[in-house]
Amino acid sequence: MIGRTLAIIVGLCVLGVSPVRAQEPVAATPIVIGQSYALPSSVMGGTREINVWLPPGYAEGTATYPVLYVLDGGQAQDFHHISGLAQLGTIVGTTRDVIVVGVASVDRRNELALPTEDPELIARYPTQGQSERFRRFLLEEVQPFVEGRFRTSGETVLMGESLAGLFVVETFLKEPQMFDAYVAVSPSLWWDGGRLARQAGAHLRDHSNDPRRLILTLGDEGPEMQAPMDVLTQNLRDFAMPGVTWDFTPRPAESHATIYHGAALDAFRSLYALPSN
Repeated sequence: MIGRTLAIIVGLCVLGVSPVRAQEPVAATPIVIGQSYALPSSVMGGTREINVWLPPGYAEGTATYPVLYVLDGGQAQDFHHISGLAQLGTIVGTTRDVIVVGVASVDRRNELALPTEDPELIARYPTQGQSERFRRFLLEEVQPFVEGRFRTSGETVLMGESLAGLFVVETFLKEPQMFDAYVAVSPSLWWDGGRLARQAGAHLRDHSNDPRRLILTLGDEGPEMQAPMDVLTQNLRDFAMPGVTWDFTPRPAESHATIYHGAALDAFRSLYALPSN
């Protein structure tokens, strides 16, 4: 084997071809996408990961920007996915510039699910049901941090998928004034036997007519997901409010695992469409 290798090298030299040398190590530089902050939280009892992506040119200007708050927004979660869509829209000029704030989850059923009385769910997820506390964290600590540190326009959107989508719907129903628009992708409305969807009408009765928007979408995910979505949309039709705009887009070609990218892209194009000339 060694003799054959030497013969190949000699042959290359005779032909005037230099044998390939091992390349010197090439220095690597980090790719920086946004900034990550360890935000002290008295509500949550410790520091929490908050990730922020700013539009290109933010540092050189004085403009203010809308803010998209992304649940499950950790660096190992959906922050890079959604901030990538924002960057793409900026680069190709298809959507307005927006600040993306990723709020990382630690214990998703604790932070994103409302309390349940189902003994099976309680036994399986003993820490579940603290969505109200997580909502206070967003309202009292995350939003003031973002608004105090960055040039925001006052226009806000909350986006989430799956259990985070459940949290989005719950926040829209219970604290609608917190955000201007809500995007719930494949919301886990099955939680607690679909109780949130059934109670939607009672919450909607208390809504003001302040302008706000709700975007709902669901893939081909079976009756456990579809049935409570049907209940929710029926309640939205029954308790129509002049200030509330909502739409539901079925995505039968998508599953729970594949729906988020296309749905988030469509939400960007709808919520952050460039003004027409």
